[in-house]
Amino acid sequence: MIDRRRLLLATAAAGLAAACASTATPDALAHQTYSASAFFQTTSYGMASPAGFGFSPDGRSILTWNDSSGVINAYALSIEGGAPVPLTGSTTNATFAVSYFPDDERVLVSADEGGNELDHLYVRERDGALRDLTPGENVKAQFLAWRGDRQAFWVTTNERNQQHFDLYEYDAASYARRLVYENPGMEIADISRNGRWLALVRPRTTADSDIYLVDLLTRDMREPRLITEHTGNINYGVYEFAPDSSALIYATDEHGEFNQAWRYDLATAQKTPLIQAEWDVMFVVHSPSGRYRVSAVNADASTAVTILDTQTNRPIRLTGAPAGDLAQVRFNRDETRIAFTVASDTSPADIFTAPLSTGAATRLTHALNPEISEELLVEATVVRYRSFDGLQIPGILYRPRTANASNRAPAIVLVHGGPGGQSRRGYSAMIQHLANHGYAVFAANNRGSSGYGKTFFNMDNRRHGEVDLDDIVYARRYLETLNWVDRERVAVMGGSYGGYMVAAALAFRPDAFDVGIDIFGVTNWSRTLTSIPPWWESFREALYDEMGDPATDAERHHRISPLFHASNIRKPLLVIQGANDPRVLQVESDELVAAVRANNVPVEYVVFPDEGHGFLRKENRIAAQEAYLGFLDRHLRGAAQ
Repeated sequence: MIDRRRLLLATAAAGLAAACASTATPDALAHQTYSASAFFQTTSYGMASPAGFGFSPDGRSILTWNDSSGVINAYALSIEGGAPVPLTGSTTNATFAVSYFPDDERVLVSADEGGNELDHLYVRERDGALRDLTPGENVKAQFLAWRGDRQAFWVTTNERNQQHFDLYEYDAASYARRLVYENPGMEIADISRNGRWLALVRPRTTADSDIYLVDLLTRDMREPRLITEHTGNINYGVYEFAPDSSALIYATDEHGEFNQAWRYDLATAQKTPLIQAEWDVMFVVHSPSGRYRVSAVNADASTAVTILDTQTNRPIRLTGAPAGDLAQVRFNRDETRIAFTVASDTSPADIFTAPLSTGAATRLTHALNPEISEELLVEATVVRYRSFDGLQIPGILYRPRTANASNRAPAIVLVHGGPGGQSRRGYSAMIQHLANHGYAVFAANNRGSSGYGKTFFNMDNRRHGEVDLDDIVYARRYLETLNWVDRERVAVMGGSYGGYMVAAALAFRPDAFDVGIDIFGVTNWSRTLTSIPPWWESFREALYDEMGDPATDAERHHRISPLFHASNIRKPLLVIQGANDPRVLQVESDELVAAVRANNVPVEYVVFPDEGHGFLRKENRIAAQEAYLGFLDRHLRGAAQ
């Protein structure tokens, strides 16, 4: 590994030099650069689970989490504003808010250990003490929902079998629990508020899945019953049960390219359309009484939310909030008030509240570091380019304020994880920091990305590291057509599957990019696919259908694994890894770094001993960001100097 102190000094010097050399722009506000620390002193905010109680019983506080201390903790945020009141004080492990209790100030929170993804559910008692409700060394647990009478709540855990999540009911007063359902090996999706109906999802492939229902109150009906009989490839998923437990609201792409919301009547088994749109319906959530329905569609990489008053059949109109993506809508107990977040390209998610009688929003937080002028940040543009076979590939482009035909910007092709993820509009401290320092960032949504229809989504199945990689190579070719981009200096960067694409680009298309940044990327597919966490068992079949079964596709996995072709890599490489990553093991990065160093190629390597698959501690995110910029300044921009 490189010396962290030397890295910080080198990147600080580079940042100082860049700041001193800031170029005047035609904009009214002169450009200035900010440090990685400044960008990550921005606060990340979130709220309680949508299945929990987001407001305190008296309605005066909203249950939230934030990382203002450097580590994510739970807080109570007054609807009148002011500083959030800390409810947990972890200095090591991210602790997320889950739910208030229905009738008192107790709170449910969840946390894992150092990013190992073995989440436990805790109750914060009235005196502030934390009690682990799901103890066990290898246990992973998740809150599911409150029972309709609010006297109990449901939790899933894999304590009986690490591969399967069973359903338990906890008494809200004593925490005594009982096993409600022993899972045969599917995904528990939701339970009706009356406790009778359980929805299970069985993913068969990435293009085909099914929904099963279990009647928990009828002894001879406890076997899962298929409700989505079909032929061919159709995907089904679960949004939620209706608040009155009369229907299941589910997702299906049966009727076109995109997921629509349909309603399954539990008494008659009749299926009727609920929401049909030109994009995927992302979620459907009702208020506790069912009067309000919150839904969202993934509209070309942005979130379009509707809050519908089902009594008037009219949407709620909110005023006083800035333009951006609205999310995390939570209702108070009597449904007179909501809390929600709004984020945009230039502003992180902030929390707002509004009475439903007027829709007039009040801002409760200011997430962006006040040292940063939002006017100096970059609005994204959705663009499309042609790939090697003429297919139109969408992407999100960030143009630095300083870039023009006489001051061309070095560029980064950014690849998302997944493989079926999606780069979307919205605030990214990582991207904004790089753009602020003069780097163009193009987040390409190669074939296989979600959000653009089922045909596009399945185009890369068992063709990974081939057709999707060529889409990324052609993203560079698109950038080379822009007169404000330095066509001689283009990097490729990505995390998880995107990190794999970085290593694959450098190994299989060694002249396509000038440098690469691999963030916990897969390097040996056979090992990764045989070492997946046991709690992924329910969708192992779907994963193997998409990526190939290691038992039968070993030759292809060897062929597309960068580790075995690392001798081809001759461009500078930065690798970032979390030591506790259960998905992409540290050995994946260790071996790639050793192999590339054997080529006498510049390699920088940073390992965080207290992180997993994604970095939650603020100090580590800052260090990683400084590593990105320092590496790019030395090996991409530095090559021009």
